[in-house]
Amino acid sequence: MTTSLDIKLMNFTASLLLCSFGLLSLGTLASWVFQHPVFALRGITVSGDVSHNNALTLRANVAPRLSGTFLSLDMAAARRAFESVPWVRSALVRREFPNRLQVTLQEHQAVAYWGAEGDSTLVNSFGEVFEANTGEVEQDSLPRLSGPPEQAANLLSMYRVLQPLFEHLDLSVDQLELTGRGSWRAELDSGAVMEFGRGSEDEVVARVQSFLHTLTQVTSRYGRTAAALQSADLRHEQGYALRLRGVSTLVTGAQALKK
Repeated sequence: MTTSLDIKLMNFTASLLLCSFGLLSLGTLASWVFQHPVFALRGITVSGDVSHNNALTLRANVAPRLSGTFLSLDMAAARRAFESVPWVRSALVRREFPNRLQVTLQEHQAVAYWGAEGDSTLVNSFGEVFEANTGEVEQDSLPRLSGPPEQAANLLSMYRVLQPLFEHLDLSVDQLELTGRGSWRAELDSGAVMEFGRGSEDEVVARVQSFLHTLTQVTSRYGRTAAALQSADLRHEQGYALRLRGVSTLVTGAQALKK
């Protein structure tokens, strides 16, 4: 009986050693395969948006930051390396057997400047703030937005609904700001400063629409046009206050319409 137990123990030990040897062999083989020169990265194909980044220089700048072979490369790290390049919003990195990478880029589309004059920050079409060389902006003119960074999307949304309203009077919103107290302020291309006050997008838009609906009537009473607007304060419950170039007194919109 003791002999039978010894035989079973020997068989178990032999099987365990055989499995260990097999696993070690597989590990060695896998390591050899992963490091084999045939799987060394031989090329990177870049497609998608490359308006601000030349595909050749992109590969040259990112490739040295990629470590490993085709099989061992950390794909998440590779994606982050491409997304760290200026103007790149997102990168889709895929393996192309046996030794190439296929990268599809999406660039930021700048729709506004962000922050103070001279800052190297912009806002993309998704309302995201990003850093880039503002000298590379392709559009002739962009508005400037400023406020808490987490409110960038709301600022862009507000600008997009306000701009068409002012265009009807041949005016344009050059700057839009959301202050730390939640008040909206704008500067027009004519230099006029607008105080919209606090409120949701719908509340501010309603206030502006009411103002613009009567602005021409008010300015015409003083022999002026909307272009003469110097400043306007829409934070009054019963109307608004405005200044016109060439008119020395502060004009209240509601009062001017009663004259």
